Amino acid sequence: MRAFVFPGQGAQAVGMGRELAEAYPAARDVFDQVDEALGEKLSDLIWNGDIETLTLTQNAQPALMATSVAAFRALESEGLTIQDANFVAGHSLGEYSALCAAGSLTLEDTARLLRLRGQAMQEAVPVGQGAMAAILGLDFATVDHIAREVAGDEVVQAANDNDPGQVVISGHRGAVERAAEAMKAAGAKRAVMLPVSAPFHSVLMQPAAAVMANALAAVDIQPPAVPLIANVRAEAVVEPGAIRRLLVEQVTGTVRWRESIANMAEAGVTEFWEIGAGKALSGMIKRIARDISVRNVGVPADIAALKG
Repeated sequence: MRAFVFPGQGAQAVGMGRELAEAYPAARDVFDQVDEALGEKLSDLIWNGDIETLTLTQNAQPALMATSVAAFRALESEGLTIQDANFVAGHSLGEYSALCAAGSLTLEDTARLLRLRGQAMQEAVPVGQGAMAAILGLDFATVDHIAREVAGDEVVQAANDNDPGQVVISGHRGAVERAAEAMKAAGAKRAVMLPVSAPFHSVLMQPAAAVMANALAAVDIQPPAVPLIANVRAEAVVEPGAIRRLLVEQVTGTVRWRESIANMAEAGVTEFWEIGAGKALSGMIKRIARDISVRNVGVPADIAALKG
């Protein structure tokens, strides 16, 4: 069994997807359609811009999705289909890429939703008030417990359960800094403040969740061609109403990536394909399920290797 997985924020790089667009007309079409949907040349920023502008949340989210879907369209050009996977999943914004690849959302709607999602998440908390930190070497239960203990009147919560040794916390800057010190005292190998501009996947994102609830209510969502393993449930969903609700919950909820991968492996998945920019998910997957095969699809050479 096989799963197609799609990366989230942090994987962006200037030039991503350019080789795919040059090699595959179907991939080029994806970038053209995203440009048209957004009314701007996002593709020019992706291929020729500066990394600081590309990394802005409102740009990174649709840009990473475009690159992932372009890679998937390139795979389709070589004869693979979504039915060659048993499941799809994506890390945070990657969940939208997964739903687009599986035919649940149109490319145009996905691009517009992610542009709005990025803007709403950035605007939910004034710059400087929120923060995130990666905690290395403690499990999710320990991180969650310590975060609750030190929060006080502020917010700090476990935001991303990435793999057995990496959990990301999110919330008010002071609370995140206190929690990071408490994690180190409890035996964490490292506690690294992340270079992000907002406390994603925390209850502080509630204003953004409200924006996305309105936006998602206005778009058509079809059942995906193969089941989606949803971030906030770590289990398969196919019903459009459930997908809509879970995409809203995802804005403030924990990304349960470790459980998602473990549950797919338990269901019989032996091969994961990371489709899009970077290889961050591949590293996580190998730490979650060591005997699993992981492949990357980000440049034409990756596709050639798969064919070989």
